[in-house]
Amino acid sequence: MHVSRLALDRFRSWHQCVLDLNPGVNVLQGRNGLGKTNIVEAVEVLSTGGSHRASSSLPLIERGQTSAVIRANVEDGDRTTTYEVTIASRGANRGRVNGGASVYMRDIVGRVPCVTFTPEDQRMVAGDPATRRGFLDQAGVLLTPGYAALTQNFAKIGRQRAALLKQLGDRGANGASGAVASMNDAVLSGLEIWTGQFIEAGVELTKRRHAVVEQLAEPFARIYAELAGETEQVELRYAPSFDEVMAFDDPAPHISQHFQRIYPGEVARGVNLIGPQRDDLALELNGMAAREYASNGEMWTMALALKMALFETVARVTDVTPIVILDDVFAQLDEHRRNQIMAFAAGQPQVLITVAAASDMPELPGAKVIDVASLVGGDADETAVVEDPGRVADDADARAREVRSAEAGIERTVDGQAAR
Repeated sequence: MHVSRLALDRFRSWHQCVLDLNPGVNVLQGRNGLGKTNIVEAVEVLSTGGSHRASSSLPLIERGQTSAVIRANVEDGDRTTTYEVTIASRGANRGRVNGGASVYMRDIVGRVPCVTFTPEDQRMVAGDPATRRGFLDQAGVLLTPGYAALTQNFAKIGRQRAALLKQLGDRGANGASGAVASMNDAVLSGLEIWTGQFIEAGVELTKRRHAVVEQLAEPFARIYAELAGETEQVELRYAPSFDEVMAFDDPAPHISQHFQRIYPGEVARGVNLIGPQRDDLALELNGMAAREYASNGEMWTMALALKMALFETVARVTDVTPIVILDDVFAQLDEHRRNQIMAFAAGQPQVLITVAAASDMPELPGAKVIDVASLVGGDADETAVVEDPGRVADDADARAREVRSAEAGIERTVDGQAAR
């Protein structure tokens, strides 16, 4: 499987962008600020429904716009499929397959798997739990059908429950008049319902995440040993906030009792104090927390092993080899790790690499090199077009003609496939 054509509208710094990609290695080359990472990030969003660079959809949309669109022709053997996702500043993100009916984006993510290696990967070991949860959720989307819908439903329930907790806290601070007490009774009744739903969705999400970690644990330890060439032992373990989930066949009553104990603290702070939104992914080196005891080099190797383990697991579970994205990693890694990651990536069906200069990466015979400056006009002065929405608008008509032509090509591909 590989992406043969990618078209972006109003995505990040790109008002419009169309480029063709080859199987094998594709190198997007250009100095910083041109939007190289934004291009490969679009593939990541199409694949997983999210980005390692953003916790919400809004940063993915060009400034001043209300939506962004990603379109891709994806080749799989002799079959071509066109995927389209629309990212909205307000409301649900949508998707289409081969120009068909509009569906929720969560219903099409995971069909074009990709694994992204970035300079920030070390944060999966050294950073905060939110970074590791983000990785775990992207892995869940790629490995587990329905995972994206589950996480969205859990987040919606969590927001509603937190809002009710905040209402109770605010009204308690304003005094216990008869009217306030009556309103509190209604809120408490609603809170009980949402707590039940929160526990139910949280238990299911915890189980799904635990299953994902179990799939990754063995290849992670094995790949780390291969990369490090040392006798150190690493372990990947899920650390849930709902400890009761794995301890009882029916954990809901036990978790409900836990919520009753922490209820005053939740009302005082107006937040959900336990649940999958506070889970962590424990990475251990020789039985110790890696974020506290591992060296910088060991953290980098653990991060590489974790991403490679995800790649291997997705390929095994789905029988589809993921697209590999190497986003500006060569400038950050030493020569030994550069060679390790290139040895891993070079033989894959499609690899997308971003580099600021050709000297940043090993020589790759047969690679397609794309000058990113040429996508915005090629002239050095025009690089500002990427960063300046006003200048983008001035040049929109010329690039719109190119996009319409490319879209026509995409539509012809779809029509041809339908005829077959």
